[in-house]
Amino acid sequence: MSRHSLVAVTVVVPDYDEAIAWFTGVLGFQLTADEPRENGKRWVTVRPSGSACELLLARAANARQSAAVGGQTGGRVAFFLHTDDWARDHADWTAKGVRFVEGPRYEPYGTVGVFEDHWGNRWDLIQPA
Repeated sequence: MSRHSLVAVTVVVPDYDEAIAWFTGVLGFQLTADEPRENGKRWVTVRPSGSACELLLARAANARQSAAVGGQTGGRVAFFLHTDDWARDHADWTAKGVRFVEGPRYEPYGTVGVFEDHWGNRWDLIQPA
């Protein structure tokens, strides 16, 4: 039987440097790669500390991709981020301008709240029970 692991998920953004600044400066993610490619493209990845899965920050290259920025899942939660301290992260990120649109709510699986990234993609911030 084959064994697989998810290593990266693409987030379409309007600008590489703006996205790097937001993910590293606001959420505290680590920049794991920023390598030039052909035609002005870059291979840019970030990830939360302790995570094996990275976000590939892909600059929108045409009108269709630009239209997808911030709404890649049609308004549903796109990403699920675990934390060891929901209240700490909520306070820190709110002070940095992150908009929480739900929560906290207390579910059997933990404390959860929904926030939007800089472009409007929705994320669950979850402190597991």
